[in-house]
Amino acid sequence: MARRRKGLPINGVLLLDKAAGMSSNHALQRARRLYQARKAGHTGTLDPMATGLLPVCFGEATKFSAHLLDADKVYRTRVKLGETTDTGDAEGEILQRRALPDALDRGAVESVLERFRGEIDQVPPMYSALKHQGRKLYELAREGKTIARAPRRVTVYDMRPFGWADDGFWLEVRCSKGTYIRTLAEDIGEALGVGAHINALERLETGPFDSARRISLETLEQMDEPTRLAQLLPADVMLEHLPKLGVSDAVATRLLHGQPVTVPETALEAGAQARLYRDQSFLGLVELTGQCEITPRRLIDTASI
Repeated sequence: MARRRKGLPINGVLLLDKAAGMSSNHALQRARRLYQARKAGHTGTLDPMATGLLPVCFGEATKFSAHLLDADKVYRTRVKLGETTDTGDAEGEILQRRALPDALDRGAVESVLERFRGEIDQVPPMYSALKHQGRKLYELAREGKTIARAPRRVTVYDMRPFGWADDGFWLEVRCSKGTYIRTLAEDIGEALGVGAHINALERLETGPFDSARRISLETLEQMDEPTRLAQLLPADVMLEHLPKLGVSDAVATRLLHGQPVTVPETALEAGAQARLYRDQSFLGLVELTGQCEITPRRLIDTASI
């Protein structure tokens, strides 16, 4: 006899406000237990030190979480000058201290920041979740090992300093996926000749989501079940950057059975993906694979909704 999966068929996206001091997985599991959800996943790890927006997907929404992994992000961080650490943040061991000038030259900082706007190459830090031969780099780093890492091309769309102090400043960064803010701060510190690490990091935005609706675990714990469920957003909010395609019941039925269909006409270009709807009900993702041929790519289990 097949074992029944534990939990409830909860579907949707929770904009969780992650607190400092816990891993993203710990935050995810606490949220999952609160909702008693059968299936859950997050959409991009935040370091334990970091706070802020951590979208959590439940149920059918997990099928589309990759679109948030690939999305642009906005962070707020504090760059502390004059000290480097082995992790690039305040949780690491101090490697070097360098003297700072009596007053921070804001003009020099602005000049250096300009060099890091646009497309740049970053070497991923050893203290990261990237893998080498099946092991995460941070596991190897904790063993005192260093592995050569190839630089990666990322984009810093905008970067604005504020909150100036004698030993550093706050920085708001809008960037592409895969950007390491710790590494960005370290590189800025080296360009200034004094070294740096971050001692605060907050994610403000990811993809279509900002911080307006994010909610903490403590607040969720105080809610009754209907109010807690009302915090969930529908899965298709992650896909609003894609065009919308409405189809008839007959066409929807064929697509839900995995069959490609030919439609009379469409504004989609070959290879384009679209959100599929029957009436106002979201059914998943389809792709234009031929002349007016629509092929299912990632569909929801309508029986679970």
